[in-house]
Amino acid sequence: MKWIKKILVAFSIVLLAALFVLYKSDIPAETIRMNYADTTSQFLPLMGMQVHFRDQGNQSDTVPLVLIHGLSSSLHTWDSLVVRLKENKRIIRLDLPAFGLTGASPEGEYSWDYYNRFVDSFLTAMNIKQCILVGHSLGGYVAWNQAIYKPQRLVKLILINSGGYPRKNEKGNIGFKLASIPIVGNIITKFTPKKLIKKSLEDAYADDSKINDALVDRHFNLLLREGNRKATIDFFRQRATPLPEKIKLVQVPTLIIWGEDDQMIDVSNAYKFRTDIRGSKLKIINHSGHVPMEESPEAVFQAIKDYIQLN
Repeated sequence: MKWIKKILVAFSIVLLAALFVLYKSDIPAETIRMNYADTTSQFLPLMGMQVHFRDQGNQSDTVPLVLIHGLSSSLHTWDSLVVRLKENKRIIRLDLPAFGLTGASPEGEYSWDYYNRFVDSFLTAMNIKQCILVGHSLGGYVAWNQAIYKPQRLVKLILINSGGYPRKNEKGNIGFKLASIPIVGNIITKFTPKKLIKKSLEDAYADDSKINDALVDRHFNLLLREGNRKATIDFFRQRATPLPEKIKLVQVPTLIIWGEDDQMIDVSNAYKFRTDIRGSKLKIINHSGHVPMEESPEAVFQAIKDYIQLN
């Protein structure tokens, strides 16, 4: 029996050591802000939060592009696209509640109705009477819902690898799968290996060689911003079943952009959007995955440029 006890002791020591290594405490909001806000960053008091946004480019543009990021992302996902667009367009991008430097909703609410009210309140506070709304993934879901909620404000809608339809046989994202499991999700709020973040990015990219240490660090550190891990788990717990029949209610002129190698939301969804949104246009980006604006920014820029008829 002594050898069994020794094995159990050794196993306990190894387990405790592993937990010690994997345990990650939240990073204070101010510390994260110092590292990931820049001179163009602004913070808007809204709905009990300090909403992080950047307002760049041609300030005389009366119909700005408003960019909404995807799940577990931030406004940084648009960096390469903004560089290409800001000469001619005013571009406003923001961190959604639960993510980036904006952080958790004070109410802990992350329903589609909440995001509708949030985006509407943000645009009202910014005095944006009309805009071109661009949404990626979760942000796409938020954007097309906003097109139904307040269609009079949207001149055009651009959806990039957007959520909206029930998942079928997609490989998915390992991080999102774990976060959606109740017990595992609770563990992830305290024990978050950076390798999990890297693997999640590899699931999102078609070309893993484009993933660098700075990209992994940014996603990892912003997730550890105080409150963001719990908010992400709360989001998954509140996530409602998709209602794809609503997509047919979108009346705003729409461009659909999709990375053809997306393993998180299959490219077949792009064709469903084109069918359900009357008169919509579709552009498939070759050799790109779930985040084509990061992997293939020039191709996404050209698609947007042609659609909004930039010089």
